[in-house]
Amino acid sequence: MAGTPAPQPSAADQAREAAVETALARLDLDAKARLLSGQDMWTLPALPEIGLASLVMSDGPIGVRGVRWTADDSSVALPSPTALAATWDPELARRAGVLLAQEARRKGVHVLLAPTVNLHRSPLGGRHFEAYSEDPYLTGLIGAGYVNGVQSGGIGTTVKHFVANDAETDRFTVNNIVSERALRELYLAPFEAIVENAHPWGIMTAYNTVNGTTMTEHRYLVNEILRGEWGFDGFNVSDWMAARSTTRAIKGGLDAAMPGPGTVYGAPLAAAVRAGEVAEATVDDAVRNVLRLAARVGALDGAEPAVTEPPAEVDGEALAREIAHRSFVLVRNEGALPLKPGTVALIGAAARDARVLGGGSAIVFPARIVSPLDGLTAALPEGSLTYAVGADPNTELAVADKGFTLRAVCRDAEGKVIGTSNAPNGQIQWMGSDLPDGVTHDTLHTVELTGTFTPRETGPHTLGIKGRGPFVLTVDGTTYYDGIQGSDAASDPFATFFGDPEPRAVAELTAGRTVEISLTHTVSIPADATVKGVGFTLVGQEPRRDADELIAEAVEAARAADTAVVVVATTDLVESEGFDRTDLFLPGRQDDLVRAVAAANPNTVVVVNSGSPVELPWRHEVAAVLLSWFPGQEGGAALADVLTGAQEPGGRLPTTWGSLTDAPVTQVVPTDGELPYSEGVYIGYRAWEKRGRTPAYPFGHGLGYTGWAYQSLELDGTTAKVRVRNTGDRRGREAVQLYLAPVEPDAERPARVLAGFAQVEAGPGETAEAVVELPRRAFEIWDEKTSSWSFVKGSYEIQAGRSIADRRLTATINV
Repeated sequence: MAGTPAPQPSAADQAREAAVETALARLDLDAKARLLSGQDMWTLPALPEIGLASLVMSDGPIGVRGVRWTADDSSVALPSPTALAATWDPELARRAGVLLAQEARRKGVHVLLAPTVNLHRSPLGGRHFEAYSEDPYLTGLIGAGYVNGVQSGGIGTTVKHFVANDAETDRFTVNNIVSERALRELYLAPFEAIVENAHPWGIMTAYNTVNGTTMTEHRYLVNEILRGEWGFDGFNVSDWMAARSTTRAIKGGLDAAMPGPGTVYGAPLAAAVRAGEVAEATVDDAVRNVLRLAARVGALDGAEPAVTEPPAEVDGEALAREIAHRSFVLVRNEGALPLKPGTVALIGAAARDARVLGGGSAIVFPARIVSPLDGLTAALPEGSLTYAVGADPNTELAVADKGFTLRAVCRDAEGKVIGTSNAPNGQIQWMGSDLPDGVTHDTLHTVELTGTFTPRETGPHTLGIKGRGPFVLTVDGTTYYDGIQGSDAASDPFATFFGDPEPRAVAELTAGRTVEISLTHTVSIPADATVKGVGFTLVGQEPRRDADELIAEAVEAARAADTAVVVVATTDLVESEGFDRTDLFLPGRQDDLVRAVAAANPNTVVVVNSGSPVELPWRHEVAAVLLSWFPGQEGGAALADVLTGAQEPGGRLPTTWGSLTDAPVTQVVPTDGELPYSEGVYIGYRAWEKRGRTPAYPFGHGLGYTGWAYQSLELDGTTAKVRVRNTGDRRGREAVQLYLAPVEPDAERPARVLAGFAQVEAGPGETAEAVVELPRRAFEIWDEKTSSWSFVKGSYEIQAGRSIADRRLTATINV
């Protein structure tokens, strides 16, 4: 990939560049510096004097939230990035991007803060649901498809987090020590592939430090590699609040510091130029990159946007459902699926209250969510489905949602109401100027989250607060808490949103009896705050019934049914932005539940609702295991499609699943501020093979509803042709995988690496041919002595199969 000639600019490109230069020439130093600094949480300032509109950015990656963190402005919620990668289909990723561009245009957004292409270095990474895979090649192709799709709709992307942001612990301060070879072959590789194959309009530099230099100041990685070697011509935006130094950031290639207005750019940058600390030409380079982005997205007068005719409209619900069933990975099936005619006992709290997306900045608010209970109720004959909770994974307080009807009331210091807004759940998260109409930070004194709660269970309900500062909590006329919660000191400025909730009330409530509820927060924003924000959350927990009783009820339901379907899940307290995991266990008593149900009904199917690997100690005791990831808003409908056989589970594992005890790479906690990537190039399946350990389910694994015979593998130079035949009785889809293995063992190289893959379809008895071009990079390693790619000549086996562990055909190539 390195050294590939940049495409020649088209006439339209040249015209945009001319418009950029014209606009730049009309700006004075102060305007240039101001342009590079966010004006609020999500936007860069407009410069009317040159016809520049304000550039609007929004979080992704599974939807487009827009500039307001509220369910009032709903968004389509697609399956998690791990799910998208599990489809092994870059074209499907492209279609997802097209939909997200459509959503961005609808919400007035110019730039999507996605995709996340960091790697699953360790299974303990808390934010892995937001990234794609442990493999850089798969990650690069899925990411390129996504970027191509979004930008085909005229919306910019920011490929993130550049680079080695592979864990959450101490993410603002950690110094990741990574060898040059590991950087090149693993962590930089997806970014390089996306730059080459998708020409992204933006990149986001990470919070962390790499080899002693924080990423927002990393001149070598940004200016010399990203821009120099690879020819990236987009803009570089900091992760939110990551920029720390005016001079080092601008010299290190950072174009825009977000969020504003209190950033290291703006007035401090202009002052640095006047003091002779920064050359104005360096500022000009950054301004060019921002203006180029504006020109491409249609925000600069006199510049034709890169896309003048957006793609045809996409049905968001239909695509979300398709991606979901295409992503589900059937890792075990002893004849239980598709479901046979008969009765079904659906079990699990997550079957009723679906978890469809991960926690943190990836959150969006879909207009509807189809739970597994909803989906199966609609799909199965009336009277054939029963439901039992079984075991609730939410062992701690969660955002107030089901049964709550809330609104936010804003008051000034005299108690006068100055604004209101709907609050579809218990979370208030107003960042920057994202305030209700009529409300300003200067006038806002208190926010009251008020309304009603209608319980669905009788008994002691626990209510609490996530956030810091003064709060008053009242339930049914009784004040349970009036005090100051938390500390102002936190290493992560987003701790208010991602931190732990505190229980503050236990109220005896009756199912169906509506009560009044109020949580009032006195707002206090430091004058020197980088971002003015208001954030707190009302949380709750239903009465905790005896776990053994719940499991016993589930067992009786399972015993009375022909098939038991148990949905197990992680929670926001297990997988989220802001922290890493400490183990891979399912929370609560869910493992006990599965074992008890399987003992009562040998025809037990387990659906695993998690964004990344969990341990499945009971996997040999059940008839089928289906991984549904975080399946997006249509997840329940897609699950019904797959369980009933209307659709085939199409996913293959993008990441190895195994126990934490056997996992080769588990260190995510820094020591004295440093985290050595001592494993070098051995992560994921590469490390499992090197250590000689057998995972529960290998990289690439996934079953369908038909069988496949691998008939032939032919090589024509570096083009591989694999012929397969559908040996089953229904149409199916196969992900043909090719692995490259040196014939002579090489201690310096992994035993084999993914070198290509392709999707094929065939009906019963039909054959299909996968044609895969093996990339040159698969035959190369990074030579640290010469600081260059080295093509390793010799004999290699090309191994075709269904997973890293199920290789069916081999052929030898000499290069």
